[in-house]
Amino acid sequence: MPTLRFSAQRLGTTAALALLLTPTALLAQETSAEQDASNTQNTSAQDNGAAPEQAQSEPVPLVPGTPTWDSFHGQLNAQKYSPLDQINADNVGDLEKVWEVHTGDVSDGSGDLPPTVWSATPVFANDTLYIGTPFYRILALDPATGEQKWSFDTESSLEALTQPALKSRGVAYWEADDPVEGESCQKIVYLGTMDAQLFAVDADTGEKCTSFADNGVLDVNQWNDTHDKWPLSLLQPPTVVGDHLILGWAGKDWAFEQAPPGTVFSINARTGEREWSFNALSEEMREKSGTANVWTHMSADEENGLVYLPISSPSPNYWGGNRTEDVPLATSTTALDVDTGEVVWSRQWVHHDVWDYDINAAPTLMDITVDGEEIPALVQATKMGFLFVVNRLTGEDVWPIEERPVPQGDGSVEGEEYADTQPFPTKPAPLLDQAEKPEVWGLADAVSFGQCSALWDDLAYEGMYTPPTTQGEGALTYPDSAGGVQWGGVAFDPQSQTAIVNTSHIVQYVKLYEREAYEKADSGSGNESGFAPQTGAPYGMRLEVALNWLGMPCWKPPFGEIVALDMKTGDVKWRRPIGASQQYGFFMPESWGSPTIGGPAVTAGNVIFIGASMDAKLRAYSLETGEELWEDQAEAPGVSNPAVYEYEGREYVAFIAGGNSILKDQVGDQVVVYALPEDE
Repeated sequence: MPTLRFSAQRLGTTAALALLLTPTALLAQETSAEQDASNTQNTSAQDNGAAPEQAQSEPVPLVPGTPTWDSFHGQLNAQKYSPLDQINADNVGDLEKVWEVHTGDVSDGSGDLPPTVWSATPVFANDTLYIGTPFYRILALDPATGEQKWSFDTESSLEALTQPALKSRGVAYWEADDPVEGESCQKIVYLGTMDAQLFAVDADTGEKCTSFADNGVLDVNQWNDTHDKWPLSLLQPPTVVGDHLILGWAGKDWAFEQAPPGTVFSINARTGEREWSFNALSEEMREKSGTANVWTHMSADEENGLVYLPISSPSPNYWGGNRTEDVPLATSTTALDVDTGEVVWSRQWVHHDVWDYDINAAPTLMDITVDGEEIPALVQATKMGFLFVVNRLTGEDVWPIEERPVPQGDGSVEGEEYADTQPFPTKPAPLLDQAEKPEVWGLADAVSFGQCSALWDDLAYEGMYTPPTTQGEGALTYPDSAGGVQWGGVAFDPQSQTAIVNTSHIVQYVKLYEREAYEKADSGSGNESGFAPQTGAPYGMRLEVALNWLGMPCWKPPFGEIVALDMKTGDVKWRRPIGASQQYGFFMPESWGSPTIGGPAVTAGNVIFIGASMDAKLRAYSLETGEELWEDQAEAPGVSNPAVYEYEGREYVAFIAGGNSILKDQVGDQVVVYALPEDE
């Protein structure tokens, strides 16, 4: 059986004891051979000549003691929570726009530049609001007025090298615990580019930090040494844990059988030196497959020295005949020792993933009380609409997670060996019902003269995890790549122990084509839809959203919801449709809801803030009841997480309205900030 390795210096006494008692079945690998393979995949700090960090002498609370919004999810715990209550459920209806900025860094794709997809969280630190744009510039703005303090242009090539659009989720911020007076770059802002360059600039001046990497720029692509078919695009800002920058990267979905494997790097925040590397795939698997990368943000428990990786699926996405052996760290949540990169525990949420069910959101860390027991927990949201809840120190179930039999396909796909079972959480209940084929929407069917019902008849569906097929129009997938919970993840109010999550209800269908048939059928692709070659595999694929010829969804609404859950019991407190769908310029009834991209923020004022919807509105809801309390119209869908901060005694809420063509073809360059009138 595998031996658990962890840093006793970094882990608290309680955590260390819990880990020693952890059943070996919950550890990262199931066999000693796999453990050995994993160990060889990690390059330690000592191997790279960097000194290991010293143990922290002071405990770091899970929830910061002061209002904090200095990272992508507000805080490293990914709770997206603010203790501020100046804006509350009683007065949020009085919010007014206090300033807005248009960056100019926007493209609708009609000219020489690709379209933009802008999903950056505004980062508040150093009495400044820092913004990263999809033209790979950094803006430092006055948090009260929006006046520009400085800007920095990476002068990156504006080419869609790995994505269908120019894309950025913003910046990361670091500052020294022991700043040296008079020295520059004691506070640093980092921005990555699509061509895999990580820039470090002084947070006060916007000047490059010449002591970081190569004159302020780290070429991450220098480590792209296996199946180098695309640059390791740095679209998600690094996760900053102490003096570590934890870097994942983005690539191309659905393109290749053999692809760059998804290495995660720990970089020294001051010097840019690589400290350790982690790979989810064994050396053997790296040669014939690829990806299983971390393309979204991560979360961390600083007191216990753990960083949590949401790991994606291996390549190719919709055929797994080249990877029929166990790949235990793929499509998982994996906890690493932040100082060494060694696996502490891992839970795989999809076995033999052939649905592109990447774990696409940072797990949210929370302390909850279940049956009178205080539990250091973690909630992992997924594309499947499942919320898996485990002990964040050990990976053990909080509520039972059951292995259940799943469909085995129709035999039309050669080389496949599907998993017999998949993990299903017993609590919380799935956010959407995948047990039976979703009901056809009568309105969409009627106006399309039965097109929807005819499509339904031609789609295979045996319930959740129906495998792809070559037959008919393919297999219905509910949800699939665009559905369930996206990378905005789960917000959490630690006072009431309430979790908030927005979810999309989207029906898609996937079909595999043998190579010759694919070459004849390929008619192009869009953003996360259409045809893709899976070059090297025997099958290309097509993934489509189930729409009629008018563009109406064929399945019954609602198309998106926001849900609040009592994490003491795992039960739903309330749920309601969120946003309004839009077609041909017309808004649909809000009772139908909208697909969503982006996530919520929650405050001690019992208010939830969120954009995320197709109608490009920004909203506030009551944490207690789900009642909508406020809204305003933005220039494009706010597909980023909002930020909540306090400056000079006034509470602000900041949104970025950048748009995403997965929702609709509407882009923006708007940073918009709200507060209560000054006399309140």
